[in-house]
Amino acid sequence: MPEIVIALVVLVATGWAIARNYDAKVVLFTAGIILLYAAVLLGHPVLAAKASTGLSWCDPFKVVKDLFVKQYSNAGLIILTLFGFAAYMSNIGANQKVIELLSKPLARIRSPYVLVPFVYWIGTLLSIIIPSASSLAVILMATLYPVLRAARMSPLTAAGVIATTATIVPTPLGGDNVVAARVLGFDNVVDYVFIHHAPISIPALVVIGIAHYFWQKRMDLKAGAAAEFEIDRSKLSTQALEAPLWYAVFPVLPLILTIFFWAAFEKAKVGLVEIAVFSFALAFICEIARKSRDPRTTAKKLMSEANLFFKGMGEGFSKVVILIVAASTMVAGLAALGIIDRISSAISNVENAESGLIFAFSGITALITFISGSGNAVFYSFIELIPQIAERAGIDPIMVALPMQCTSHLFRAISPVAAVVIIVSAVIRENPLNVVKRTAVPMIAGEIAVMVAAWIRYM
Repeated sequence: MPEIVIALVVLVATGWAIARNYDAKVVLFTAGIILLYAAVLLGHPVLAAKASTGLSWCDPFKVVKDLFVKQYSNAGLIILTLFGFAAYMSNIGANQKVIELLSKPLARIRSPYVLVPFVYWIGTLLSIIIPSASSLAVILMATLYPVLRAARMSPLTAAGVIATTATIVPTPLGGDNVVAARVLGFDNVVDYVFIHHAPISIPALVVIGIAHYFWQKRMDLKAGAAAEFEIDRSKLSTQALEAPLWYAVFPVLPLILTIFFWAAFEKAKVGLVEIAVFSFALAFICEIARKSRDPRTTAKKLMSEANLFFKGMGEGFSKVVILIVAASTMVAGLAALGIIDRISSAISNVENAESGLIFAFSGITALITFISGSGNAVFYSFIELIPQIAERAGIDPIMVALPMQCTSHLFRAISPVAAVVIIVSAVIRENPLNVVKRTAVPMIAGEIAVMVAAWIRYM
């Protein structure tokens, strides 16, 4: 059938391009448009009759427009708001205060290997408020590294742990969790995170921390004196911001309020957008009150700083929302060609289809993430497919989507071309492959833990 041949060629070309680090958004949009026009040329409708423009050759672009509207009214607006909030928190020094507060207890631990799992777990907590893995790594190398060196931790051990901090944290503020909850049909992201994500990810996080302890110790013993060297401080472009310690409450305020409304006011429709905007407004008011006594601070400057909230929203749009729409466009193209229906029909007649789907989606995600260094593009590409395929096959979509989601984060930390690995390697002046040697075993241990936990929970 020509539909299958076209779909295979486009999918292979898409996977190759993403693996070769072509811009994932452009690649996915291109693939989606090609598939949609292929469907039109083969006589397949890409939109329902009521939604059509009346001109079949215009319908593919109407599909893209509808996907943008859909994302803005759902997960997209939440992601934009959370990115804007995180940008403002970084500017006023609130994120830095959280890091300082959580780092203080670590200074009391003198054993470098006892310190290892705690650094990993605290870094994981910090990824709740700093959504970018590479940004978090730079900040941790600048602020936490002196503490780790004081405890006689080797640079490669510190780098290996820090490069893996932003992985599978169960937080309702995570963009991937927001998208997964929406696609899988949850009204509240907290339900998805606490009922499904946390029971899988928390045991895996414990396993990863313990694996780090034994693996880093073994690698240091193997390296001997070669494990000791200095870092390149010129790569650490962070500046100390004068903010009171109590500002540390602001970055975690959206998380606290989200859980509070979820637990205390179950019927209240207070979403993440309202909570993030309220938290931003409260922080802005406190900034005005704190800086109004400083004659060097003007109203214009305060307003300019507040504008970083909206610039952060723009970053969320360019980094995440566009990627989601691009991936959805490709999925729409596959659906228009009838490929999803064919896959679903084939799977529904296969015994143990659950196991096959789990390993197939997670395996492809692991491979592309490892090669490309980006897990988000793969996850957002596949997540839209899963509910349709799982429903036709009579399978719970969560049991396929959740392991795939975790895999996309875990395997990013073992890719030598991942941004976070490259940044950490540059700071310690080491080959990225040497950092990957430190991250690979703990991440693979986490992947095994995720698959086992998902198997026990859903099979």
